[in-house]
Amino acid sequence: MDKSRKFMAVILALLAAIFYAINTPFSKVLLNKIPPTLMASFLYLGAGTGVGIMYLFHRKVEEKYEKLNKADLPYTVGMIVLDIAAPIFLMIGINIGSASNASLLGNFEIVATTIIALLIFKEKVTSKLWIAIGFITVSSIVLSVEGVESFQFSLGSLFVILATCCWGLENNCTRKISDKSTYEIVLLKGFFSGSGSFIVALILGERIPEIKYIIAALLLGFVAYGLSIFMYIRAQRGI
Repeated sequence: MDKSRKFMAVILALLAAIFYAINTPFSKVLLNKIPPTLMASFLYLGAGTGVGIMYLFHRKVEEKYEKLNKADLPYTVGMIVLDIAAPIFLMIGINIGSASNASLLGNFEIVATTIIALLIFKEKVTSKLWIAIGFITVSSIVLSVEGVESFQFSLGSLFVILATCCWGLENNCTRKISDKSTYEIVLLKGFFSGSGSFIVALILGERIPEIKYIIAALLLGFVAYGLSIFMYIRAQRGI
């Protein structure tokens, strides 16, 4: 039973990664029409809306899972705040840098998640994972440097790295509440983080794009964020 559960968790984690991978190239295209902070907002609002529709068909099944409570509040608030900041940083990084570079640098999220889990949450790190962390860190440095002679880091890469660090901490917050209702967690992420980003966008004076681009961003958010986050949380239960 444990092996079957772990195998399913691995499959869900892989699917989560695949769904999330489509985010960068499609966001790069949409960023030509949508300002970065609004783009981040639409992605999370799309995630919340899409998963909310899914919940309507799975409400009875989800009732067996415990709801979030007061003890979960610090992790829930941290998750939401970090989910406001991270995608904004990522969209800025993608907008001023290359989509391919941003996709590869996204792997640094593994490093950030692991280091934070070790230092703050006191989780163990295997030797194999340390080796992987080393390779990812070196690769991230190489991708971030504009030129060997000047050894200057590109601004776009730094924003992507900053986003991965935010998501690294957010992943650990989500891990602490992953045994609770997945739908509730994703809905909170989607609507609260999306609304927070939207308010930031209005404060910054970003202009609302045409409705067709908003719909495209919402659909992308459902797949790349909604389904990805949903499967990632379910995977955490079995790993």
